[in-house]
Amino acid sequence: MTPKEAIERSRKIVVKIGSNTLAKSDGTINVAFMKTFASECAELISKGKQIVIVSSGAQIAGLSTIRGWAHKGDIYYRQALCAIGQVELMYQWRLVFDEQKIHAAQLLLTKDDFSDDHRTLNIRNTLFTLADENAVPVINENDSIATDEFFIGDNDNLSALTAILWSADLLILFSDIDGIFTDNPKTNEDAQLIEVVEDIEALKKQITIGSANSFGTGGIATKIEAAEKTTSSGIPLILANGGKEKALSALAAGTQKATLFTANENALFNAIMR
Repeated sequence: MTPKEAIERSRKIVVKIGSNTLAKSDGTINVAFMKTFASECAELISKGKQIVIVSSGAQIAGLSTIRGWAHKGDIYYRQALCAIGQVELMYQWRLVFDEQKIHAAQLLLTKDDFSDDHRTLNIRNTLFTLADENAVPVINENDSIATDEFFIGDNDNLSALTAILWSADLLILFSDIDGIFTDNPKTNEDAQLIEVVEDIEALKKQITIGSANSFGTGGIATKIEAAEKTTSSGIPLILANGGKEKALSALAAGTQKATLFTANENALFNAIMR
C-alpha cells in the first residue's frame, strides 16, 4: 500500500502538524501554510473525508505575540506563554477555516483525559459530533495546566491516542523531514528514505534515532512510538514533510514520497469485528 492508497481508503483522518511545520524560520506562525492547509482539508472534506487536526504551536504563537518572553525559561512563564499562544493559534485556525466556510473547534487535553473512561467517552462523542457536522476539531495538549503527572509531552503520541480514541482510519504526521531514513538525512547525504515499514521492531534495529528538533518536543523516537500505538490498533500512519508545497494534496495525489507504517492485519481484523 502507498500513502495515496491509504488516503483513498480512509474516511476518518487525523493530521498532526508539528511545530517546525507551523513555524517560519524566524519562529513566528506560518499563516500562509495554515491557509493552504485549510483549503486542502476542505477539498478532502468535499470528497466525504472527515479531518481531525492535532496542532502544535501554542508556544510559538505565544512568542509571536509577546517577544519579550522569549528567553524566560521558568515553567510558569512557559505555561503562561502557551495560554496566550493558544488563543492566537486558534484565532488563526478559525480564520483560515472560516475562509473555507468550515467551523473550527478546540479541544485541549492532558494525559489524564485518556485514562478516565468517562472523559474518553465525552471526547469520543464530541469528535464524532463535530466531524459528522463537517467541523474540524483542532486538538492540542493543555500545556498551561499539565504537570509531569498529567503531561503527554509530545503531539506525536497525542495524535496517536486521538486516532485510536476516534477509531480513525489513518494518522498523518507532518514534520520537517520526508519520512524515516536509514540515518539522519541532515547530516548524512547517503541516508535512504524507507517508504514502507511493516515491522517496527526490525526498523529500530536498522536506523539511527536522533534527538528532537529545534522547535518541537518530539524526534524520530516519538514518531515511531506513535506508529507502534496506531498500527497495533489497526491504524496505518504516514510520516511526511509538511513543509513541502501543498503536502496533504501531494500525498493524496501520490506525488510526494513519505514513510508509510502499515497496520497490523490481526489488529485491523479485531477492530472490524468489534
